[in-house]
Amino acid sequence: MTEHSVKHSTFTLERTYSANPAQVFAAWADRDTKAKWFAANDTAYTLDFRVGGAEAVHGRTDDGAEIVVESVYRDIVTDERIVYTTLLYGRGVLATVSVTTVELVPDGSGTRLVLTEQGTFLDDQEQPQWREQGTADWLDALGRELGRP
Repeated sequence: MTEHSVKHSTFTLERTYSANPAQVFAAWADRDTKAKWFAANDTAYTLDFRVGGAEAVHGRTDDGAEIVVESVYRDIVTDERIVYTTLLYGRGVLATVSVTTVELVPDGSGTRLVLTEQGTFLDDQEQPQWREQGTADWLDALGRELGRP
């Protein structure tokens, strides 16, 4: 009999960018821009940025196993807030289910981004700290993209 487990985890990450909220929002909303910082190695990356729209990212683990990430946008307030749900599959098996909220808060001439993710991690296929580190890495990549001329 297979052992099943569930872990729940919530984390919040904050970043301050020199770009204004409209510029940060646009970096999430535009498929080609988002691909640069979020899915650079995925030639099949898709983004339909609207309420009810979907996003799909395909990747591989260090040992070559396929990873598929599917998100659906649940709430979008232009230049202010993005809420989406995500399913992550590893080796064809559901590994995580999460809800993520991204808040864009004006901070002088820049933006303070606050990302909160609430996750359900199934059968030890992924660990909460892995997800938090990966999310931190792509928020840093967003900062680098926003800093380009």
